[in-house]
Amino acid sequence: MEISVRRGDSIWAYSQLFQIPLRLLLDSNRSINPQALMQGQTVEIPGYVTRGYQIVPGDTIWRIASTAGVPQDSLLLLNPSIQVNSLRVGQMIGIPVRVTELVVQTVRPYDYGDMLEDLNRLAEIYPFIRRQSIGTSVMGKTIPEIRIGIGPKQVHTNASFHANEWITTPVLIRFLNEYLLALTNNGSIRGLEMNPLYETTTLSLVPMVNPDGVNLVVVGLPDEEPYRSNVLAINVGSSDFSGWKANIRGIDLNNQFPALWEREAARGPRTPAPRDYAGTEPLTEPESQAIANLTRNQNFNRVLAFHTQGRVIYWGFEGLEPSESEVIVNEFARVSGYQPIRYADSSAGFKDWFIQDWGRPGFTIEVGQGNNPIPLSQLEQIYQESLGILLASLYM
Repeated sequence: MEISVRRGDSIWAYSQLFQIPLRLLLDSNRSINPQALMQGQTVEIPGYVTRGYQIVPGDTIWRIASTAGVPQDSLLLLNPSIQVNSLRVGQMIGIPVRVTELVVQTVRPYDYGDMLEDLNRLAEIYPFIRRQSIGTSVMGKTIPEIRIGIGPKQVHTNASFHANEWITTPVLIRFLNEYLLALTNNGSIRGLEMNPLYETTTLSLVPMVNPDGVNLVVVGLPDEEPYRSNVLAINVGSSDFSGWKANIRGIDLNNQFPALWEREAARGPRTPAPRDYAGTEPLTEPESQAIANLTRNQNFNRVLAFHTQGRVIYWGFEGLEPSESEVIVNEFARVSGYQPIRYADSSAGFKDWFIQDWGRPGFTIEVGQGNNPIPLSQLEQIYQESLGILLASLYM
């Protein structure tokens, strides 16, 4: 929600009026000088939206504010051109409405368009989040990263490396929404105050690493060539892509990292396939390159990759994991009920590469149980189990 600065106003006064932490106001308005607000300047107020209201006979600013349950001064800030003593019947004004509920909902299989729509909505309401593109998919879809928090500890999470594991994306999007909601309402999640975590931790989220693959599974065959013909050929003519894990070129993105890649490539398919084909060499795909470049350019203290299924957490790689990994994974297990497993019978994964090259904690979290794609009916249980892990990743 945008308001217009009046002479003598201050960011601190807005924080008090709208009951928004000063830090969030400052981070929502990085381009302005809080020490020198200028009259008429626009300021973003996070955690609010504007609702239209039409003046009726007998209305006064005081009466409208009282009925709406908002401070009169907030109405004046939102409607700078209003004439307080001469309201016109039929005139439209804005009412500031504090957002107190989740705005993202998952009621159907979740595709790339759903994610963009939710991220756009969240960025509009919570302008203190930072959003950037870390690259594009084979078909040119932007791969967004969201950052929230200002702390020195950096935690990275990602989801949907694998196409038919798309259910992991709404898990991260809902957590983002719940976190933002708690911050702007001075609230908590499971009894944990969120604002101190914002100050100590920077959270990085890449909610959908494999957008082309997800859309193939959720939406169906693309119209564009040569992708349409190629995936049909790889899938032996079948239009059932429920078993598809790879990107649109038939390369498994989580078998693409230079961490014993040769071993994984040797035991997988030799040509593009719906799953497990590691490619001709490490990091050939733009999606895996995007995640690798992001990781190289940042200073992540730990990484969490969400996959399906099995309700387990893999946390080691070739004995290279640091001792703190076991402490962290035991807390993840405690809050989720998932089983920690040190080593998986696989290599060349993102968390493997992170452990190998950085010597820091990396985790592959396998949510849900059953056959991929995990049905939407499991989403609530998966979210509640994952919520404990995501919170622990911030406070540990």
